Amino acid sequence: MSTFVLLHGAWHGGWVWQRVAPLLHDAGHEVHTPTFTGLSDRAHTLNPSVGLGTHIEDVVALIQAHNIHDVILVGHSYAGQVVTGVTDRIPHRIQRRVYLDAFVGGDGDAAIDLQPATVAAHYRESVAGPGFGWLIPVRSLQVLGVTDPADVDWLSARLTPHPWLSYIEPLRVTSVVDQVPAAFIECTDWMRVFKSHAEKAAARGWPVHTLATGHEAMVTAPKELAGLLLAIAG
Repeated sequence: MSTFVLLHGAWHGGWVWQRVAPLLHDAGHEVHTPTFTGLSDRAHTLNPSVGLGTHIEDVVALIQAHNIHDVILVGHSYAGQVVTGVTDRIPHRIQRRVYLDAFVGGDGDAAIDLQPATVAAHYRESVAGPGFGWLIPVRSLQVLGVTDPADVDWLSARLTPHPWLSYIEPLRVTSVVDQVPAAFIECTDWMRVFKSHAEKAAARGWPVHTLATGHEAMVTAPKELAGLLLAIAG
């Protein structure tokens, strides 16, 4: 039995894994789906000082409090930064790290600089305007590849602005993170913002898998994603 810790991306919360977690649990695995400080059901904890370091500490504290070992640490999108940071802090507890259409950053990398220039520019503009200088407003779900109206409604009711500091705060890690095996999953049926990260993962010799779905694979292709995660863990 493995323990999956599933980390959501920007604007989301742990609830976004509701269609995937039961499938992993039914296969005999323990599953944790924390919500980062300042997001969704923890939006009441949001303040301008919440950043990448806060979210890394959220996950380190969870794993230590539950005394979990052999963790399959899965990070979606923004949470790739968190996966890398957590693994560097507690590598002895992480069995494998999985980047689901996510940032593959190194020491000194800020998430905003790991995006295509056009996307980064859009983020900066929205932060400077409706984000009041410290929040990233929720992006269009259609842009992320969510087309089913029911899925759009389900997500829209729960998404909240994301702290800008987490995107401009640089990742600080050592070479120890490279000692933990990693895998990458790219979602291919959308604008493929994370294609360069899939290529980076392949260049590092990681297994790279694809899912023919949009960026929100845990919503739009939960069975396929769960099956792939189980295969990676196995």
